[in-house]
Amino acid sequence: MTSHTATTPSYDQLPVIDLSAADRGPRDRALLHARLHSAAHDVGFFQLVGHGVTQDETDALLTAMRAFFALPEADRLALDNVGSPHFRGYTRTGDERTGGSRDWRDQLDIGAERPARVPGPGEPAYWWLQGPNQWPAALPELRTAALAWIDRLSAVAERLLRELLTAIGAPAGFYDPVFGAHAHPQLKLVRYPGSAGDGTDQGVGAHKDYGFLTLLLQDTVGGLQVQREDGRFHDVPPIPGAFVVNLGELLEVATNGYLLATNHRVVSPPGATERYSVPFFYNPRLDARIEPLPFPHAATAPGVTSDPANPLFAEYGYNELKGKLRAHPLAARRHHAVTPA
Repeated sequence: MTSHTATTPSYDQLPVIDLSAADRGPRDRALLHARLHSAAHDVGFFQLVGHGVTQDETDALLTAMRAFFALPEADRLALDNVGSPHFRGYTRTGDERTGGSRDWRDQLDIGAERPARVPGPGEPAYWWLQGPNQWPAALPELRTAALAWIDRLSAVAERLLRELLTAIGAPAGFYDPVFGAHAHPQLKLVRYPGSAGDGTDQGVGAHKDYGFLTLLLQDTVGGLQVQREDGRFHDVPPIPGAFVVNLGELLEVATNGYLLATNHRVVSPPGATERYSVPFFYNPRLDARIEPLPFPHAATAPGVTSDPANPLFAEYGYNELKGKLRAHPLAARRHHAVTPA
């Protein structure tokens, strides 16, 4: 069993986890597991280095991303996600909602490239989430870079999840069956255009992610804030080459609250300063039912955080559909006859 030692929290930076330590022998791997255990149990967030993603791979994505946001607005709006029943495509600044308030950012939502699946009679409505992406015809390199990023980060997240489960004494491959070829990863290419000009500073409102793991590539501008043990939101200073990793609600539910899904938000950059970020969401199959994780610390788990306004469902797809309907009210009304609260 991996030992777990809580450390005195420092709010100057999140814990830093070096995934490459898993390859450096038993002593380094044991230390990795102790640090990973502490970060996931005490904070729910950490910075990941040693992940193996190269600067060339990162530059290919960021170059294509910046080229996308430099396209004429008409070209971006041709991919408006209001036209997609699968919630794929472009969302203009202010059209997405978190906690009922507008997020001051624009973005391109991308997922696994698959044929549309229209739910048949009696089938769950979450199958609407499977479908094709929308790509700009003038920028074919964006499709190549984005889909390569999904594959690359899926592999990193798979490895990280197995090391995390090992770190808390659970079977490393316990959740392998809910991923595989039919997993439902997602990617957002996000631009924060600066402050809204009306006194609001919500780049994206406080929230938790509803999958397993999120790996965020952020630029040097900053603005990401994480709620720590003192109840306050603290800045996350960017570390070059690192991914900011947070645990999603599925891992909190799977461990009965032993692992944390933590509130986080983005404060808009000042003035006309732009901020770019790329969150990647490592999600299971839409029809996956997440079984409780067998692990030796289960008896000390405090229970899952209860939020009546945010019920969690046994099948993953219902959780994601709930989130999409709330976040994208225009697409929800057009395609799903839903007027979110």
